[in-house]
Amino acid sequence: MTHEQPCEIASGAAASSPPTPHWPAPTVGSRTELEELLADDVPYGDLTTDALGIGAISGSMQFTARDAMVLALAEDAAAIIELAGCRVELFAPSGATLEQGSPILTAHGPASALLRSWKVAQTLIEIWSGVATDARAIVAAATAVAPNIAVACTRKHVPGTKRFAVAAVRAGGAVTHRLGLSETVLVFPEHRAFLGRESFVGLVQRLKRAAPEKRLVVEVTTLEAAIVAAAVGFDVIQVEKFAADQVALLVARIATIARSRPVVAAAGGIHARNVAAYAQAGADVVVTSSPYLARPRDVQVRIGPSLADQ
Repeated sequence: MTHEQPCEIASGAAASSPPTPHWPAPTVGSRTELEELLADDVPYGDLTTDALGIGAISGSMQFTARDAMVLALAEDAAAIIELAGCRVELFAPSGATLEQGSPILTAHGPASALLRSWKVAQTLIEIWSGVATDARAIVAAATAVAPNIAVACTRKHVPGTKRFAVAAVRAGGAVTHRLGLSETVLVFPEHRAFLGRESFVGLVQRLKRAAPEKRLVVEVTTLEAAIVAAAVGFDVIQVEKFAADQVALLVARIATIARSRPVVAAAGGIHARNVAAYAQAGADVVVTSSPYLARPRDVQVRIGPSLADQ
């Protein structure tokens, strides 16, 4: 996929003014946010490139998958390179499955722009492709057993990276558990610690009055509490650190309750190696933070002068 109307860089000379980027698809970060990523790495210019006097030499840069990976944040990486002063050809979109050796992008421009954008763009792809790849592995393992199960990733990502984290897990085929405290009613045991002896029945009634358009979610840590919560009208029962056989028992027990069956969400310690057991147990959703701990996927970068300048 090629950027439309790529910014033109005069051969052997730096552009007189920064080009306007034309990106192949909407980026996750805004222009300002991507400019800030560049500024964070190069706050006062590239001392080495300037000292060597090579900044005006035209060159090219290729990104290639050194690992098999699910690609993430490729459009943002391409936009960063364009903002630095290059034109970019992007070969694969975020969400694509790449084999080892697959091309990701090629950039052309002055050495100063290539070297300025190199590490920021590379690291953005490597870190978030690791998250996307791990998310895809969990989704694949779960849906192989239960095709309709949802894999929901939590908000336990590095603070300040929410946009990128959300985009990466979605690239891997997962969904978001909750984006923040403002969007869902999720009652944790930590909330209930402040409620004294208030029953689940009273709690549900109060929440339905306070947030009548919202589904009610409660996290429980025992089978008995889960069954009571299901009986009194919670829409989603989130079971924390249940073994898979406990989830199966809960699913069987609540099937006998004379009301619409609540969603059962299994959370705590779930990853690609054990998610199939929870899918087999009958969980409707598995909630995981595992992708955020994934190792980055390696991107090989080659940079050199254009043939005309050699």
